[in-house]
Amino acid sequence: MPVFADKLNYLFAHVHPAGSRERSNEEVARLIAERGGPTISATYLYYLRTGQRDNPTKRHLEVLAEAFGVSPAYFFDDAVAERVQAELGLLHSLADSPVLDIQRRSDGVSPGMLRALSVMLDQVRELENLPPVQDPPDAAGQPRPRRRRRRSDDDSPQ
Repeated sequence: MPVFADKLNYLFAHVHPAGSRERSNEEVARLIAERGGPTISATYLYYLRTGQRDNPTKRHLEVLAEAFGVSPAYFFDDAVAERVQAELGLLHSLADSPVLDIQRRSDGVSPGMLRALSVMLDQVRELENLPPVQDPPDAAGQPRPRRRRRRSDDDSPQ
């Protein structure tokens, strides 16, 4: 079971503006003050992060959670902490991923064209001898039908 300091340090390491370094204790204290939160000093944050203090007030938990964009439950519910850390880990790994570039480029593209791109990616996977990707089920939990373009004699590899 992670202790409070471990959970807080995880947030410091994984929640910061894209392309920037980890925020310092001073920056987080200033961010909380700018948002009108209770006074929380950089020194107190240091004590919390090193385990020298491990019982912050309810209000301090709330503003720390708000500063990092998580639920206050993150700090005392291990299931919530595990889920948040898994999501943050995924976001962190995607931040430098080419997948993010594809996502940015697809913003605003019509649903029909997004389906066409999906078919193209399936064909690229096939050409690279990668296994097919299973689509997630629909809202009713049923498998989604996959529309694939049929290969004609005109576009078969020569």
